[in-house]
Amino acid sequence: MSTVHTYKDQLSMKGKVSLVTGASSGLGRHFSHVLAAAGAKVIVTARRQEALDQVVQEIVSSGGEALAISMDVNDPAAIKAAFDTAENAFGPVTTLVNNAGAGGAKRFLDIDEAFWDFAMDTNVKSIWRISSEFARRAKNAKTGGSIVNISSMYGLQVARGNATYCTSKSAVLTLTQTMALDLARFGIRTNAICPGHFPSEMTNEFLSSDIGVQVLDRTPLKRAGDLQELNVPLLMLASDAGSYINGVSIPVDGGTSLQGL
Repeated sequence: MSTVHTYKDQLSMKGKVSLVTGASSGLGRHFSHVLAAAGAKVIVTARRQEALDQVVQEIVSSGGEALAISMDVNDPAAIKAAFDTAENAFGPVTTLVNNAGAGGAKRFLDIDEAFWDFAMDTNVKSIWRISSEFARRAKNAKTGGSIVNISSMYGLQVARGNATYCTSKSAVLTLTQTMALDLARFGIRTNAICPGHFPSEMTNEFLSSDIGVQVLDRTPLKRAGDLQELNVPLLMLASDAGSYINGVSIPVDGGTSLQGL
């Protein structure tokens, strides 16, 4: 006979060690707080050490455990060093949230190779690079684990003047599916979240502009998302509540990706 648990028990991250990339601001900062509040020991990573230290201070002051590690997702040596430091402090990482990303919009004929390569390296190659480090360690330690890749609703649809971003975020969804198939044998699940319009350092200027207001007015719910609306999707995929969910990409966009914008 199965045991019935409360949803809070199922979504608990107690005993988990979570590493979040791009954690110095925006969604990554929010995800770090959510995981810590759910009981995880959280490693926050990004390039800005001072901002990371502030995130850690906030988490600790709220009763959580966290560690700040400066890490460039495009630097293989820094990634390996970050995992070494994390393991020494908290033990093997069991949850990876690949949140770091690069935005910026350019029309197709205005894209140069440097712009294209940076977006692809940051939005796609870094996920492969960091997930490979995580998965090899989880395989050797036999811990299993969960990977949550942060894509975008623009991985599910296209937008004018956004060829690079849309292409990179679409690639994340395919990468998520192939990782799910290849890593499941090691007890590692891989899923993705596709956020719509949420407030962040990268989007605030756009959302408050005349064009941004018009875009939001054309969305089914006619508003931007609230960061709290990402909490349960994240915890469901990261925690044991999602133990039989593997290879899915969940839009959290109020239905916006169902229509072209």
